[in-house]
Amino acid sequence: MSHVNRVAKPKTHKGRKAILKKEAKVVEDAKEAFCLKGKRTSQIVNDLLKDLYELKKPNAQLMQKKNDILPFEDATPIEKFAFKYNASLFLMGSHNKKRPHNLIMGRMYKHMLLDMAEFGIDSYKGLKDFKVDKITSGLKPLLIFNGQLFESNHEYGRIKNLLIDMFQRETVDKIRLQGLEHVLSFTAAEDKILLRSYRVLLKKSATRIPRIELEEIGPRADLLCRRNKLASEDLFKEACKKPKALKEKKKKNISKDTLGTMYGRIHIGAQNINSIQTRKMKGLKKTLSEKKSSLKRRTDDDTSDSAKRLKGAVDTN
Repeated sequence: MSHVNRVAKPKTHKGRKAILKKEAKVVEDAKEAFCLKGKRTSQIVNDLLKDLYELKKPNAQLMQKKNDILPFEDATPIEKFAFKYNASLFLMGSHNKKRPHNLIMGRMYKHMLLDMAEFGIDSYKGLKDFKVDKITSGLKPLLIFNGQLFESNHEYGRIKNLLIDMFQRETVDKIRLQGLEHVLSFTAAEDKILLRSYRVLLKKSATRIPRIELEEIGPRADLLCRRNKLASEDLFKEACKKPKALKEKKKKNISKDTLGTMYGRIHIGAQNINSIQTRKMKGLKKTLSEKKSSLKRRTDDDTSDSAKRLKGAVDTN
């Protein structure tokens, strides 16, 4: 006897809202993340997970229990957590002899694993070790990527895309200078990515534009690149596809150059240049000889027209 899978319909208003919340939207909300611990962790891993959670919240959840999960061997438990918490990003910390102070960062597509990268934590200094004023929770950070590897290396380019997904929050159309309070800097070096976090200070200057200073607030860590599991080009292209509702309709006769300047092309009919009214400047006025030749040409045209009419009348008779 074949088993038929049935989708249970929600019976309460709260259940309907929960299902609608998990459905795909044309304009998605800020991506949610969950932070979890592996079977064994170190104090450095725990502290960095907590610091990254502080930078990511309120769009993050920090799970306290330890989990016997190996994402590179089996990603099914991670996918179950992603579906349960409706989160498309995850951070996982672990620690063992082979891979000490280990951090795994990844993202999902349709609640299935898309990309995942593994880092080793080195030269770590936490938020609490910087005795300075901290930023307000929930601020959208300014992301800076330094290093040629982010542009020339395929793996580093995909990791850059993953880091943008992890920390960018909502998409905005306009930026207010006073709202830029937090800077996250990622520098690509040989086999490592340097993570730095700064607070933006607006100082007085002689001009209307304030003088900008950066004050490091933590966390600071050198992330050693270990393993990664990246999606195929076809799957990644599908995950980046925009909905039809968000695509701009192509307008006729309008084009843009590489700098974003818009150009328009206008089609007009044939014009009689002789009948266009121009400025009555002395340089544009006809000379006496030009007037005589124009009058003679007009007289000749009239004479020829009269002769043609007369000839036509004679032929008719």
